[in-house]
Amino acid sequence: MDRTQEKAPAAPGASSHTPATALLQLHLWPHRSLPKVGFAWFIGTTALLLLVSITPALGTPVLWGLLPFVLGALWLTYFLLNKSYRDGEILEELTLWPDLIRLSHAAPKKPLQSWEENPHWVKVELHEKGSRVPAYITLTGKGRTVEIGAFLSEDERRALFSELNRLLPLRTV
Repeated sequence: MDRTQEKAPAAPGASSHTPATALLQLHLWPHRSLPKVGFAWFIGTTALLLLVSITPALGTPVLWGLLPFVLGALWLTYFLLNKSYRDGEILEELTLWPDLIRLSHAAPKKPLQSWEENPHWVKVELHEKGSRVPAYITLTGKGRTVEIGAFLSEDERRALFSELNRLLPLRTV
């Protein structure tokens, strides 16, 4: 899994339910195909190309007809790419101890969502069909079902499911 991190178990005798004593700690986040530097270059290049395209209209009344559309296209490109960056600030953290599993989901402009359960009672499911995305993973416990890694690629979700199966082998579907 490209966008996950796993921490090794801590030394025996450490206090329970701290990240250092976890059997597994995963940090999941969406892939960023365009870094911030690339974002700046893309907007700059787009602006330059749009200016080149209206150069023949300089000094004519046609420029004033084209200018709102050119500036609107540039603003819309900037706005949508910026929105994509904000939407990609999702972070899911899954922490597993021998007697507790905790999943927290942090998204921009939304309250932190958290779910906890005893790992013995957690059921891990991989939904192949009829779900929002292929290989959709859910965890069920305490009568509540939560999703995990919906923003990951299908291969990454399958690898995550295999890892969860390895750690929670008795309660998988």
